[in-house]
Amino acid sequence: MRRILVIKTSSLGDVVHALPAVSDIAQHFPDMAIDWMVEESFRAIPELHPAVRDVIPVATRRWRKAPLAGKTWHDFKVLRRRLVEGRYDLAIDFQGLAKSAALGLLAPTHRIGYTWASAREPLATLAYQEKFAVPWTLHAVERNRQLAACAFGYSAGPEIAYGLKAPAAAPDCAPSEPYAVLLHATSRPQKEWPEDHWIRLGLALEKRGLRSVIPGGSPLERARSQRLASQIPGALAAPALNLHDVAGLLGHAGLVVGVDTGLAHLAVALGRPVVAIFTATRPEDTGVYGSPLAVNCGGRQQIPPVETILQVLPC
Repeated sequence: MRRILVIKTSSLGDVVHALPAVSDIAQHFPDMAIDWMVEESFRAIPELHPAVRDVIPVATRRWRKAPLAGKTWHDFKVLRRRLVEGRYDLAIDFQGLAKSAALGLLAPTHRIGYTWASAREPLATLAYQEKFAVPWTLHAVERNRQLAACAFGYSAGPEIAYGLKAPAAAPDCAPSEPYAVLLHATSRPQKEWPEDHWIRLGLALEKRGLRSVIPGGSPLERARSQRLASQIPGALAAPALNLHDVAGLLGHAGLVVGVDTGLAHLAVALGRPVVAIFTATRPEDTGVYGSPLAVNCGGRQQIPPVETILQVLPC
């Protein structure tokens, strides 16, 4: 049995975008043992993919804060030993960053990645024994699929399979009746959608028989969730949830509407109807992708009105 190491550590959306490439590999090589190295906070995502044998968590964000701490050195030694014991036939770096390439060097195996012109950080290519050119014009999902196809010598087909299996049940906080998840939180203020737009959307969804569930990660985000929920009849501001429970919440939703955030991509991977709202970035590059139930609205310096969102709802 051949063993391969997939390297895609972060961020959440990027990890989701690598899932179809893993599905492709598993389809063409069903006996392949696939392990995935990922940032510890995102390990729940590859754990939901049935083709992934083992998930190897790393903690680069935590290690950077305390590089000389005993815990950091212990974790690093454990990681090194685990990668050596994996006896991988090859490692494929979908990240294309210096940090992902450096982590790949810990695995004594043949390493594959992008060429100098195709990598996000060209210096990463110095760690690869084999390199492939992949156009930047492709969506991130297709870039990952193309790299895998070149590495393993097959052609990526037109169908995209994220391969995720949603948790069997939604978390306890989820309503028993049909609900929509509103993902207002994102990494930058420029990507946000106005609060009054969310309220109007929630009111319209309530009339369509969908309760609004509004999650938030940080205290600031949860405060906004409470603010929005207080102005939408029947809406629920979700408590703090781990990523596995968030996947359960999304996987059992009737609809997901979100800004440019990794959770919107996760909802697509879980097969849910999704409308993604873009206000500061280009959906052509990293919009929700690969599902007839996924719709992108807006774009760079564009704030789509509520009416547009209501018109394109896929349910």
